Amino acid sequence: MKTPLFLTLGLMMILSSFTTQSNIDEVISAMKDGNASAVAKYFDNYVDITMPDKSSNYSKGQAELVIKDFFTTNGIKNFEVKHKGNNDNGEYCIGTLQTKNGNYRATIYMRVKGNKQVIQDIRIQQL
Repeated sequence: MKTPLFLTLGLMMILSSFTTQSNIDEVISAMKDGNASAVAKYFDNYVDITMPDKSSNYSKGQAELVIKDFFTTNGIKNFEVKHKGNNDNGEYCIGTLQTKNGNYRATIYMRVKGNKQVIQDIRIQQL
């Protein structure tokens, strides 16, 4: 009786691994929606944010407000990923953030901290 149970559990684990979304994919989805709180869910305790009009290292709460203000002011239409990759200790993506006020190049760097991935750096530059 143990073999079918282990086989079933093993198959369930394998199948669930195909449907899980990586953290960077969830951040990309939140960027497409202009959802600052969903992006902030992955912020490290402090995040480097660089934008056309400001650049600093913000606490998690401050960073969420900065991103929310940018999303609200610019009216996010879409986020089109141009490149996504892995480095030694995390993931990154580069894409075009399409807004009602024009397009921006957005770069997001995530790294593994403890047992989860966190956003360390977001750069948004006018195209």
